[in-house]
Amino acid sequence: MTNLALFDLDHTLLPLDSDFEWGQFLARTGAVDANEMEKRNADFYEQYKVGTLDPVLYLEFVFGILSQFPRTQLDAWHREFMDEVITPAMKPAARDLVKKHQDAGDLVAIITATNRFITEPIARAFGVDNLIAAEPELKENGDLTGRVLGTPPYGAGKVVNARAWLAGLGHTLEGFERSHFYSDSQNDIPLLSLVTHPVATNPNAKLAAHAQAQGWPTLHLFP
Repeated sequence: MTNLALFDLDHTLLPLDSDFEWGQFLARTGAVDANEMEKRNADFYEQYKVGTLDPVLYLEFVFGILSQFPRTQLDAWHREFMDEVITPAMKPAARDLVKKHQDAGDLVAIITATNRFITEPIARAFGVDNLIAAEPELKENGDLTGRVLGTPPYGAGKVVNARAWLAGLGHTLEGFERSHFYSDSQNDIPLLSLVTHPVATNPNAKLAAHAQAQGWPTLHLFP
């Protein structure tokens, strides 16, 4: 049986937070009020870092902004965002790690609390077909309604979403002889604790301390 390799995205495969950077990008382009956006963005980001973020509240804020624009405009902005922010930040070490698991025949997926609109093009750029992300409700024409679908893959929600995705493929998390999960954050300890090979990747201080106490390996893909 193939093995499983799961990757968090922000600060794990990327040396930045794509959600935060998208908000900064919208502020720079003048699509949203820069002062208000930067303040709200910074507040939510601090909550994420300390583990107090309400993911539904945050996603409703993000999707509410996105719902103000037609999908064609959002997609055009996102192409600029990829060129300006994301592609230059994609480091060879992160690409090589993903490819190593793919070349080994592993089942590979990115699992992130950041929403699908932002992360789907990023997953494609990494060559990863399987993406588990926060899901926006869409209108028939592809525009966002501003609402959230399902359980956001944040904290313990990543376990819920990973199990549901695997069940859809006829697998269970425990059915893999080797299962890897790479993450930078203490928010992902629930899923890290369930795989056979948790890897604290570019870990923040809280995850680094937990990984050391648990004897988990630590990996640094970038400074």
